[in-house]
Amino acid sequence: MVELLAPVLPTNKPQTDAQAEEGRTKGRALPTPEILQPALDAVLPAYVPKAVTGKFKAAASDVLPGLVRMWVKAFQKYSPGFDLDLEPPYAGSLGATELVKGQLDMVFVSRELRPDDITGFRAQYNYDPLSVPISGGSYRHFGFLDAVGFFVHQDNPIESLSFAQLDAILSSTRHRGPAEITTWGQLGLTGEWANKPIHIYGVKPWNGFEEFVRQRVLSIPGKRGEWRDGITFDTVVFPIAGRVANDPYGIGYAGLAYLDAPVKLLALAPQSPGPTIAPTYENVARAEYPLSLLIYLNLNKAPGKPLPPALEEFLRFILSREGQQVVLDERIFIPLRASQAAASLTLLTK
Repeated sequence: MVELLAPVLPTNKPQTDAQAEEGRTKGRALPTPEILQPALDAVLPAYVPKAVTGKFKAAASDVLPGLVRMWVKAFQKYSPGFDLDLEPPYAGSLGATELVKGQLDMVFVSRELRPDDITGFRAQYNYDPLSVPISGGSYRHFGFLDAVGFFVHQDNPIESLSFAQLDAILSSTRHRGPAEITTWGQLGLTGEWANKPIHIYGVKPWNGFEEFVRQRVLSIPGKRGEWRDGITFDTVVFPIAGRVANDPYGIGYAGLAYLDAPVKLLALAPQSPGPTIAPTYENVARAEYPLSLLIYLNLNKAPGKPLPPALEEFLRFILSREGQQVVLDERIFIPLRASQAAASLTLLTK
């Protein structure tokens, strides 16, 4: 293992009411871009123009209106008859509700849909909304889909964990199989660590980070994971790095933008056995780190039925080299890799 050291980040503060209102009406102010920027995947397919016309209505999370408008402007060079009405308020949860009502054609959301969003849609239409990944998140931009990391006290000798081990530590359901893990010795630590209890710090449901970890780590296809008892829950993610930094036996998770205390980030292995992957910028940019976030376009598409031609063509543009270049040009989010774009394209024909 190579230990990567980075300075503690400045402490971020929750949005004020004024900032939240500005986000709903204008979109959230963009952060300063990372100094390093990823390169486009050379295998991303070039866009093959096909002129289409159509007028659609959309909603977006408050971090996305700028990027969506850049996509529309770039696409209109090929299809000037395409128009997208994107008006405030900017909030993904509100957009998801309007999609259920049939008031919108699409919703750009900076996270997976909440279970309640999907349940309400399914109750209305008897099928799930189509959620298409259209961009990566960011690396550690506060409020802009930063990747999620698990961390321990800096003196803890552990270097990595598998998803199966995390599930055994965090959940009551343990869908990934192992027996309950409650001590550091059960994870292979010896000596003074062997019988020490694992103290867990997390975010109280419902929260975007909490739901993301629940879906990615605690859940498996067809089975939703549940948190175990005894977790120290905070209502927000801001204090968690500090709590773990002050507890030698603690483990917690947060977005990488929230690491404002000296903690030790862990490499993660989605499969066991399997390679462990550290939460470095390069691994996030290459879409190899397993707790990187994505941006989704959510649509009402009945299984086996085609999308409106203009809407499908707009999506094909977004998922092309030219569409992902728009992501790179904004310099906040990380473009999809070719394999991710190809997987998203297959969703359009299901």
